[in-house]
Amino acid sequence: MNNMQSLNSVLNYVDQNLDVSIQKLFELLRIPSISTQPIHAEDCRKAANWLKEDLQSIGFKASLREVKWAKPGHPMVLAHSDQSSAKPHVLFYGHYDVQPTDPDHLWGTPPFDPVLKESVSGHKVIIARGASDDKGQVMTFLEACRAWKAVNGSLPVNVSILLEGEEESGGENLLPFLKENADELLSDVVLVCDTAMADRVTPGITTSLRGMVTQEVTIQCASHDLHSGIYGNAAANPIAILCHILASLRDIDGRVTLPNFYDGIIEPSSETRDQWKKIFPSDENLLSEAGLSVAAGEKGYTAIEQTWCRPSCEINGISGGYEGDGFKTVLPAKASAKVSFRLVPGQNPALIEKSFRDHVTSLLPKDAKVEFKSFGASEGFAVSRESKYLAPALNALTEEWGVKAATIGSGGSIPVAGEVREALGLDTLLIGFAQADDRIHSPNEQYGVESFHKGIRSWVRILAALAEA
Repeated sequence: MNNMQSLNSVLNYVDQNLDVSIQKLFELLRIPSISTQPIHAEDCRKAANWLKEDLQSIGFKASLREVKWAKPGHPMVLAHSDQSSAKPHVLFYGHYDVQPTDPDHLWGTPPFDPVLKESVSGHKVIIARGASDDKGQVMTFLEACRAWKAVNGSLPVNVSILLEGEEESGGENLLPFLKENADELLSDVVLVCDTAMADRVTPGITTSLRGMVTQEVTIQCASHDLHSGIYGNAAANPIAILCHILASLRDIDGRVTLPNFYDGIIEPSSETRDQWKKIFPSDENLLSEAGLSVAAGEKGYTAIEQTWCRPSCEINGISGGYEGDGFKTVLPAKASAKVSFRLVPGQNPALIEKSFRDHVTSLLPKDAKVEFKSFGASEGFAVSRESKYLAPALNALTEEWGVKAATIGSGGSIPVAGEVREALGLDTLLIGFAQADDRIHSPNEQYGVESFHKGIRSWVRILAALAEA
């Protein structure tokens, strides 16, 4: 059997066994593996064991690895196929833990009782917590491996699989695990299925991710809350001071005002911008689902460019004074805000944090004091365009979907890509099949049957393409 005949046979197997694959996914979705809630610790272990046994049934040598570094947590699932020195070696990463389900009353069906339904857009979808993020995506890869093994008895490349149980609860154990097990995890390229397509019909590989700087700033003036009739106008108001400072972080054109904030940023090529323009011809293509229509960030950049390749500064929460029902004429002693910066490749998180703190401090009046609290920082990530695995993977996606695959950005942060580079020195191809309306982290999370089906077929093709790379 030649390579093309072999590939077609595997793809036919995927098509003929789609219902069985969906039922396998349903088994995993029924396990409430919520990593942030201690009450579900045993459920997380149950999900890990389910995956270990499923991988063993495909022929992988699979085991659970306990984590212990930041704190004892949910186990990693680590598996290896039979290895051949003549084949490239890929490491696949995903996570089996899921977000909490609240508010539960907004779910149309129980979150851990998966169902098939037709969505409002007319597509058949799987509804359950974790359907898209990330169990459905993980199972696209596992089912592709199952199909290759069922038809050919072997995989076209050497495959290792690492499935995390703490991605939704901070993932603090991942980096030390990668470093301690670097020799066992060493491969040629890392594959991650935890991202979305460019749009409903255009597959894509996410080649850039934004990093993040997160800060909480608290300003205090008086020693205690004051009566605004007695002290108002005469006493410094920390809410007013904080609002003035927050408003000064952007100028009238939407640019962040911190000194040297944009240093080191690389603009996307005109070819890339043209490709994105075809996918998102207007800002409404991105914003309409949120009930919006006009890009609110930097002038001169489209909405998709503002999220995929430009850094941001956002106020995520603000509090101070009386916030209960009714009214209380209090002049608060303290006010605080949570501020985040999404960073693109080339920006230095430590310098951004220092610049923000210096900016806030420089605008404080005499009677005001400030405290800062950091909630972590990470650099932006970009895949090397010189990676010899990028073009074959793009071609495989194009062949499956019948639409030229795009290289896309992501406004979010996926720490594993940067951590893999730090610990293993490897590039990561972020290839996902989620859609914008999958409602990840929200009630009624869904994953399209087409995304699941063609996701499996896509991985079948990608594994074949990487074997030739």
